[in-house]
Amino acid sequence: MNPSRWLVLATLVLLTAGCSSLFSRDTGVDKLSPRKAEQALNTGIQQYEDGELKAAQKNLQDALSLGLTFDSDKVTAHKHLAFIYCSSNQERQCRDEFRRAFDVDPSFKLERAEIGHPLWGPVYTGVRAELLSRGKIKP
Repeated sequence: MNPSRWLVLATLVLLTAGCSSLFSRDTGVDKLSPRKAEQALNTGIQQYEDGELKAAQKNLQDALSLGLTFDSDKVTAHKHLAFIYCSSNQERQCRDEFRRAFDVDPSFKLERAEIGHPLWGPVYTGVRAELLSRGKIKP
């Protein structure tokens, strides 16, 4: 390859590299990469699944404080916090977390297996019935 072609090729590579970074900044694509809030959520869920409830509680609360991007992630964090509180015999806090989940998503529903759980199933059902009777959510 002659030297002028190398120069043209090098120029094109440099221009293309510059354009791609401008594209990601201008379109917000960089915001889709996992942020601290989402990382804290993932860590908290893993800790919950591993039975590390205190650590999970802290990471789930941190995720909410750091500002989760998606409502579905916020609901997931509140749901798992409710499970932790119910498991620790803290029914008031459990109810509060279920209410917060409904505040984010009025159509929030537990899975069948979750509703049937003896600790948090009745609390969830009670909160849902209360919000239905007040007209805060729809059936």
